[in-house]
Amino acid sequence: MNLFDLSGRVAVITGGNGGLGLGMARGLVKAGANVAIWARNEAKNNAAFEELSEIGGGCVLTQLCDVARESDIEEAMRATLDVFGRVDIAFANAGISGAGTRIPDITAEGWNATFAVNTRGPALVYKHVSRHMIERAENGDAGGKLIVTSSGQSIMGVNKSSDYAASKAAVNGLTRGAAFELARYGITANALLFGYYETDITAKANPRFAEWMSQRIPLRRPGDHAGLEGLAVFFASSHSDYITGQCLPVDGGLSIS
Repeated sequence: MNLFDLSGRVAVITGGNGGLGLGMARGLVKAGANVAIWARNEAKNNAAFEELSEIGGGCVLTQLCDVARESDIEEAMRATLDVFGRVDIAFANAGISGAGTRIPDITAEGWNATFAVNTRGPALVYKHVSRHMIERAENGDAGGKLIVTSSGQSIMGVNKSSDYAASKAAVNGLTRGAAFELARYGITANALLFGYYETDITAKANPRFAEWMSQRIPLRRPGDHAGLEGLAVFFASSHSDYITGQCLPVDGGLSIS
């Protein structure tokens, strides 16, 4: 018996063509889920499609989507339903690093750009996915999973990152609100507050930031991408059905250091 068999389930992962999202997608496909990647880089989408298709297990769809544009989300949802017929799980993972400015140098343009992707994006993804899940629930097919990629920065301070930290703190609030409001339909909502993982975003940071982080993390290492696979499968599976409204640090102990 496979305790974590996701055969027949359909998962959406925004920004799933690289970094944390691709790591989670690997686990979901291995567990048998059909996976729809919504992301805005066509070349990376194609590469992710090739890699995930070779794994076997579930089927894979990629759809061009910028979560800062609601019309893209609507089209991605339509395309996913056309191919797979349903969506059971949504990982709102797409995000950007933020403007990287000091608080005295904040601009409205930089702040709004960060929130458009990191905060409004997940909210609008949840809007369209939850409509579908609620409709199914009203027809006797209750249940759904909403998982957002948050950050440890939402609960701790980092220099020149106020817009990013605030955008992630906002999705923690979105998580609690969604969990409370959607529980009647059997839909759960949780946030994963990731710590330091080596990704395209962290690659752009000052190398001294990685050194500083490695000294602060109690486990003395960045997160491993292989571990994302099981984490995603657990939150996509029925074994997490009684967990909702939670903001879980996944950070090697960084948030307690």
